[in-house]
Amino acid sequence: MEVRRAAERYHGGDPEAGIDSRHALSFGPHYDPANLRFGAVIACNEERLAPGAGFDEHPHSHTEIVTWVVEGELTHRDSAGHESVVRPGDVQHLSAAAGVRHVERNDGTVPLTFVQMWLAPLKPGGEPSYEVVPGIADSTPYALPGAGAMLHVRRLAAGERTAMPDAAHLYVHVVRGEAGLAGETLGPGDSARITGAEGLAAVGVTPAELLVWEMGP
Repeated sequence: MEVRRAAERYHGGDPEAGIDSRHALSFGPHYDPANLRFGAVIACNEERLAPGAGFDEHPHSHTEIVTWVVEGELTHRDSAGHESVVRPGDVQHLSAAAGVRHVERNDGTVPLTFVQMWLAPLKPGGEPSYEVVPGIADSTPYALPGAGAMLHVRRLAAGERTAMPDAAHLYVHVVRGEAGLAGETLGPGDSARITGAEGLAAVGVTPAELLVWEMGP
């Protein structure tokens, strides 16, 4: 198991524009050939937007983009005509396919924090698609067949134990709180990358929220 700490994330964004970004993998000007991807995951970004701040219209292609709002509300608009407000507990999925443009903003009056994860598709191209699953439950994994992946949300009480999926590749991101996994204590913004995961369990050291990607070879 490889643990990456929050303090190791690449610091990006535009502070003067109210944008603070923390990248877990090689991203933009922060190029690291040894940290390009893990399994299908090619980005895991923590984004913080001040009220009124956001990302103006920009393009994506050949990427599966999944967003988890931690606090605040995320306003989304895209070139395929979709417009929505994503709230804590919702799973947002934009399949960029052959190409799509979108806007992401904090149109609210309080700070916005979200985690955005990019996964490489099994096949490039196709038509863009978009959906928001409101208030996803711990017992309901979100399937991402286009990337051969499954997202599990785990919300733990202190002392609570939960089994991790057995998988060829397992990526665990701690959203909040602290959790124990394979002898390591993980805190907010920390991640664990596990190859050949089998028989693992996470335990809440404090109340904690985890995002877990189950992926194939």
